[in-house]
Amino acid sequence: MFVLLLSLAATAQAALYDTVIKTKYGLVQGAPALNSTFGSNLPGWENITAWKGIPYASPPTGENRWRIPRDPEPWDGILNATSFGDACAFADAVEDFPQSEDCLTVNIWTSAESTDEKRPVMVWSYGATTAARMSWYDGGGMASKGVVYVSYNYRTGPFGWLSLPELSDEMEPFSGVKSSGNWGLLDQIQILKWVQENIEAFGGDPNQVVHAGESFGSAASYHTLNSPLAKGLMHGVIAESGIKDPYDPATATFANAYYNLSYAYDFSQIYMDSLNVSSVAELRNLTTDELMTGTGVDAFYGFAPVMDYWAIPSTYEGSVRWGPQNDVPLIVGNNHDEDGVQLGLNLTESTYINETETTYGADAAATFLASFPAQNASSAGDAYNAMQRAIYTTSTWEYCDKFTSSAQSPVYYYFWTHSPPGQTEGAYHGSEVFYVLNTLYGGELPYTAEDYAIADYVSSYWANFVKTLNPNIGGSYTNGSLTFWPAYSSTENVQFEIGDAYGNVEVADQDVMDAVDEYFHWAMPDPW
Repeated sequence: MFVLLLSLAATAQAALYDTVIKTKYGLVQGAPALNSTFGSNLPGWENITAWKGIPYASPPTGENRWRIPRDPEPWDGILNATSFGDACAFADAVEDFPQSEDCLTVNIWTSAESTDEKRPVMVWSYGATTAARMSWYDGGGMASKGVVYVSYNYRTGPFGWLSLPELSDEMEPFSGVKSSGNWGLLDQIQILKWVQENIEAFGGDPNQVVHAGESFGSAASYHTLNSPLAKGLMHGVIAESGIKDPYDPATATFANAYYNLSYAYDFSQIYMDSLNVSSVAELRNLTTDELMTGTGVDAFYGFAPVMDYWAIPSTYEGSVRWGPQNDVPLIVGNNHDEDGVQLGLNLTESTYINETETTYGADAAATFLASFPAQNASSAGDAYNAMQRAIYTTSTWEYCDKFTSSAQSPVYYYFWTHSPPGQTEGAYHGSEVFYVLNTLYGGELPYTAEDYAIADYVSSYWANFVKTLNPNIGGSYTNGSLTFWPAYSSTENVQFEIGDAYGNVEVADQDVMDAVDEYFHWAMPDPW
């Protein structure tokens, strides 16, 4: 992994893969990020450098399992940063990457030609069951638009969220609060600290950092928005597919959900009992593979962050009522075919009517059924999907309304509508990621010239936001001008469509939005 120290250059007037970079913990050297078969559609692809597998914390193994991440140990010589580190252990990962608990590594991409350029920085947090090394999270697309792109691994499942009274006793001297469970969130704070200390060496600007993610990654970015531990570590947030109204009953099942401490204790105890151990010491003596056999609960998908009154100091509802810990500009949004939408749904008219009345209460259901009628079985599925879209897009609109009433920063609210080719799930959950990160070259679908044009266009909004905290300003799109994307306004029930078209579109009819709000308060009189 290490190579002999040969030379050290402070700056370079060419691609930085010829430069040895000095970090706080040691020297690193990267390599060309792309090649003629991977990313060559990007302008200037030959000059993009990547560094992979750099430790940003010491391994959270042995006695350091379920502890606050520690700074990495300094190394001698030059770290040959040309290969990804292991993915963090997860029992049901979507791809068969090497996994281990020694996984806290960071990857960086840039097209900078000098280490003193101070380019804006995007830190990307991946979604559940994935890893930083996946091709859709490649950093070449953002780097080609002038952004220093950072991805990293963080602990999840029981490794990231286990909460027990014994662990809380260990944490109290550090946090001042007898609580535990947010090991993955503490990793996310640690990477933001690492960026502040080291990103200038890679030509990045520590004073212009945006934390972004999708699905569970949107929860990562959102939890740091509301964590006092992230104060001053980031300057904007992008949270794709995950931000909803605190009164929305479905919010408790979305990625940004968390547990109260009592529930987290009970959940973790069930997991520990399934492993036939009774103490943290015994848990720390188990192997990684043994920890991944825990049963009795949905041991990996079931774990979640914990409202510990330290890293997460208040309820979700409180964070929007009283304002976030970090008042920074925000991008949030949804996809056309997620959050309960099921294309091709086979549903009878009577089932649709009965389930709507049972689920949403008589008053709201009457409005929904009048607005999304089903004349027969063939139209019931379409009516149900239209109703679901209206509910979840209204939910995010309501979040924007609450956020802007307590925060000073703007919110930009989008609605992704493009269906990638070669599949039948429409604009499904996560389908926007390849486009907004401009990484179609890493995908396996039969993308067309139109898809590449959409990716170039929509990723320019994301790159602009990283540069200026405004998706309209930054010069990232070089093939014309971008349609103006206005910030959220409480006076208009609109969201900004991206994908198949660009511009404000109605969230839903006002009476439908009123019915959604009525349903939320009927179902959740005391939001979490």
